[in-house]
Amino acid sequence: MTVTIKDVAKKANVSISTVSRVINDSKPVSDEIKQRVLRVIEETGYTPNPVARSLVMKKSQLIGVIVPDISNFFISEVLNGIEEIGKMYNYDILLCNTYGELKQELRYLNLLKSKQVEGIISMTWELREEHKEFFSKQDIPIVMINRDASEFDITSVSIDHRQGAYEMTKYLIDKGHKKIALIRSGTENYLFGVDQYEGYAKAMNEYNLNIDKKLIKNCQFKLECAYDAVQEMVDKKVVPTAIFATTDSMAFGAINCLIDNGYRVPEDVSVVGFNDIKFASIYRPQLTTIRQPIYDIGAVAIRVIIKKIKGEEIKENIFTLPHELVERDSCISIK
Repeated sequence: MTVTIKDVAKKANVSISTVSRVINDSKPVSDEIKQRVLRVIEETGYTPNPVARSLVMKKSQLIGVIVPDISNFFISEVLNGIEEIGKMYNYDILLCNTYGELKQELRYLNLLKSKQVEGIISMTWELREEHKEFFSKQDIPIVMINRDASEFDITSVSIDHRQGAYEMTKYLIDKGHKKIALIRSGTENYLFGVDQYEGYAKAMNEYNLNIDKKLIKNCQFKLECAYDAVQEMVDKKVVPTAIFATTDSMAFGAINCLIDNGYRVPEDVSVVGFNDIKFASIYRPQLTTIRQPIYDIGAVAIRVIIKKIKGEEIKENIFTLPHELVERDSCISIK
């Protein structure tokens, strides 16, 4: 039989409100009564109801995290940062995996609200008007990851994707590549696909190089889609000298397709990625990529949320973390 707060109060010969004050340390209670209540709690094994407690204290110690694909290597590393820092501050994480579906995201946003979460971290692939409408009606602190959400007046944590893509494209051009394919994460309204395309296009234009639309593919973070995109290039005989995939997993898909079709990487085609997930350094060939501080992105996001919860001043709305071009074995210079 479950022990209730009423049972504890009866056995300790005190009121229910007194037991509540002892548990929550909300108001002064004499030391003798406090010790008596604590003894009864220990004897009975009573555990406070966390939902009821959060309603009384208005503090649930819960932070909701919404992700579109928990199997994504980038997202799993971000979650490590969120969870570990959350533990340091005694916050638990409620994780919602939406599979990138808007209906699921909106359902989970309302679910998190009903669970009395104190803050929400969102990694949605696409930020839509429905999100804006929900966020505008809430007083819950919200932080977006890898998305400039300034148009919604929402704090975001990211790197400069435009600059990162520019640097990687320029790197390829400096290696002698002129025919460069771009396999990006998405198009309009998608997380950072637009920024990465703009960085790529800026470098190509600076060197007066043609941007071939047949070499621009949108694959929404999917390895399988990148494989198919490269297969299409092979079939149409428009294989470039270099492929820039804006996630490492898409770069792996591109490499697999090239090898399956008899191409050597990097001798025939150079392939570079973006993110520097853990597999990038153990894959063969080891992947040249743009390194994001993935763990730190999650850690900064939850630190910002906790500061907002505590009412501390946040001097900026966009947190841009540093990135780095990591040179490995998947790209070579050509004449």
